[in-house]
Amino acid sequence: MGDGTALAEQIAERRAGAGDPRALLGELRRARMLVPLDRGGLWTGHLGGVRWVFAFTGEEALARFAQSRARESGSSQDCARPWEFAELLGARLLDEIVPAMGEPAGLAVDVADPDGSMLFPPAMGIVPDEAAVDTPDKLAGGTAGGAL
Repeated sequence: MGDGTALAEQIAERRAGAGDPRALLGELRRARMLVPLDRGGLWTGHLGGVRWVFAFTGEEALARFAQSRARESGSSQDCARPWEFAELLGARLLDEIVPAMGEPAGLAVDVADPDGSMLFPPAMGIVPDEAAVDTPDKLAGGTAGGAL
């Protein structure tokens, strides 16, 4: 299980227009991700009809998120308070957590790093097909599971 450093490097390569998307996804699956906890669950947000699970490649990236939250809220308490988080393997997030959300969901990695963040949407090849929004039956306007 990786510590997130290799994933951050892969993200930087892809953002620079280089690197292999398959290698990036493989590194995400192997990486130990830090996911902040909020009211007994994982910290998520909604944008564009997708529920995004916030995941971080390390404690430094999570700390930058806490600092940005403190700036946004105008309260130093967001930064100073202890942040509880879960350590989850990227594969578990993609294969178990995202499908269990019951709505389109993906991962938002290192969201406080404008030059180092990346979204992993609920798309085929990233999440299991049952959680993907771009399967042929869903794109054609059908329902998952076949005809009624």
